[in-house]
Amino acid sequence: MNLLSVNMGQPKPVPYTEHRDGMTGIDKRPVDRPVRVAAPGPKGIGASGLDGDAVCETRHHGGNDQAVYAVAREDLDEWERTLRRRLANGSFGENLTTEGIDVSGALIGERWAVGPEVVLEITSGRIPCRTFQGHMGEKGWVKRFTERGAPGAYLRVIRPGEIRAGDPVRILHRPNHDVTVALQFRAVTTERTLLPRLPAAGEALHPEVLAKARAYVEKYGAGARS
Repeated sequence: MNLLSVNMGQPKPVPYTEHRDGMTGIDKRPVDRPVRVAAPGPKGIGASGLDGDAVCETRHHGGNDQAVYAVAREDLDEWERTLRRRLANGSFGENLTTEGIDVSGALIGERWAVGPEVVLEITSGRIPCRTFQGHMGEKGWVKRFTERGAPGAYLRVIRPGEIRAGDPVRILHRPNHDVTVALQFRAVTTERTLLPRLPAAGEALHPEVLAKARAYVEKYGAGARS
């Protein structure tokens, strides 16, 4: 398991016309140098966990619980076959493109050591948005991405340090529950009846998702089928 590339973005106009004045950092490209990774601060204030990487819309992106976004190269390869086009590392706006790791099959709260210094913890899956669709230039992209159910993972920074392409990735800890990134993603998108399963991941889960799951259980009960 290793890190194929570390990908960084600079502010660019959002790729759809109704928000021409908006800026986005979704267009990320591999960099051939060490990159400092650290907790960026709370959502709404903090941006990317990677020093020099742009996150322009901090209401919904960035912050401590979405400090780093990882996508498996294997998932990009599968999308290449579906879309019949080349997808370079960073094409999904991911900071880390990995090899040999089932990122969407990883557990919420799973901890990774990346290189000799950095430790990251998985918090949630990525929810697609219009900016992502505009960046990809694919009709119905949000729906297609959601239906596939392999969203990649957001991670928080447990121990800061430097990373670079080629670093090994080791799984330091797997929690004792069955809440994967893919399950969490389905629960908040297409299968709401899975929401009662999410609190098993505890405080490792992105706090907004945990609050949503607990509110659902409070309203409908743990065995709800609403």
